[in-house]
Amino acid sequence: MTPFYRFAARGAIIPFLKMVSRQKVAGLENIPREGGFIAVANHLTDLDSLTAMRALVDADVPVYSLAKSTLFKVPVLGSILRAGGQIPVQRGTQNAATALKAASEVLADGGAIMIFPEGTLSRDPLKWPMVAKTGAARLAMTSGVPVLPMGQWGAHEILDTYGRSFHPFPRKDVRVTIGELMDLSRFGSDTQDREAVRACTAEIMRAITSLVEELRGEKAPRPFDMHYDGDPGKGRIGVRRPDPLPEADTQEDGQ
Repeated sequence: MTPFYRFAARGAIIPFLKMVSRQKVAGLENIPREGGFIAVANHLTDLDSLTAMRALVDADVPVYSLAKSTLFKVPVLGSILRAGGQIPVQRGTQNAATALKAASEVLADGGAIMIFPEGTLSRDPLKWPMVAKTGAARLAMTSGVPVLPMGQWGAHEILDTYGRSFHPFPRKDVRVTIGELMDLSRFGSDTQDREAVRACTAEIMRAITSLVEELRGEKAPRPFDMHYDGDPGKGRIGVRRPDPLPEADTQEDGQ
């Protein structure tokens, strides 16, 4: 982490978060103190990247995020991201693979990468983690580094999911729980093996969802799936379809 980025985090970002939230972090003992790792978390609001980063920076762990390229064009914020060596992701282009290559280099040097596996703010109307994209799993499989799951809850009450409403006061409780480090080496390193990639992705999301369940004190329903439930469109919350029938019931109905 460059001195400028550390200054920006401690001198601007964290003071802002302290002004609008009371953040409580559990599981700090699970953060590895040496060697590269991938931190993964659920994603409900644009503030999530800041609250997750704060949990690690407060523990004096430099972290580099994969952030959508448009954020690098935002005045001041873009300068902070570039100065901190954060990695732009150009979604939907051939250059998206470049971001994973840059992330792999950070991990090889013993750094930490932050990824939100869902790839966008959750479209689930119930605000649970949804079915994720495969980028985090692919990076974990190719790099061989462990994955650190994180669950977050509360930041969406400050800045709505896909909303324009900003509610800084009174200060909101933001809770972050850091889970145990995950060794995903059993899924191998072949990212051409689609079944292995999907299984690895599901394992990552199960760990994140379990932490969110602890924070919310309730059991999560099946993950919202834009392939099954439908894609509501950019910047919109989805609508859940009825849960699919178990395979056995479907077979019986067809007899």
